[in-house]
Amino acid sequence: MVKHIVLWNFAEGLSTEEKSEAGAKMKALLEPIRDLVPGAVDIQVIQNRLSSSNRDIALVSTFETLDALMTYQNHPAHVEAGKYVGSVTCNRTCMDYEVASK
Repeated sequence: MVKHIVLWNFAEGLSTEEKSEAGAKMKALLEPIRDLVPGAVDIQVIQNRLSSSNRDIALVSTFETLDALMTYQNHPAHVEAGKYVGSVTCNRTCMDYEVASK
């Protein structure tokens, strides 16, 4: 399994309401891609952060293989979602890693 975690802050100047709306739209755009990409196990957009966080929103996803992650990243629905995400976020941080077999 491969984990793909992305963290962002919302763009400067967005109000609290605009951040909430942007997070909901990111969730609506990204989570359904799970059903479009073979090997996508789970895709979650999380905006319920604690005060100890230094990022506003996260994408936490799991894929069966690295190839499935690459398919996701190049999928037209993901590319289109990425355009919106890039317009409302900044300070993107990403980590991909393989989950060790038990």
